[in-house]
Amino acid sequence: MKNIYEVIRRPLVTEKSTLLKETQRSLCFEVHRDATKPEIKKAVEQLFGVKVQEVRVANMHGKAKRQGRYVGRRPDWKKAYVVLKKDEKMVEFFEQA
Repeated sequence: MKNIYEVIRRPLVTEKSTLLKETQRSLCFEVHRDATKPEIKKAVEQLFGVKVQEVRVANMHGKAKRQGRYVGRRPDWKKAYVVLKKDEKMVEFFEQA
């Protein structure tokens, strides 16, 4: 995987990820299922211009959803927690103008 925009799909902005961002200098992203920790680290460093200390990944299983008697499934996906180094400026996804 070469393109950084293929590795990092989107930032996850939830209550948990916001709390981690404020307390532990950690960012949360949805990443490609085949992305590795070094690829994620390189993509975040290039995209946001920061230094990464640590990357943790979690494979999330898709939920089973029903429409009446028919059962379908959402796709599985991968989540990455990226911890920035202490002297780095925190990344803001939604900056006020």
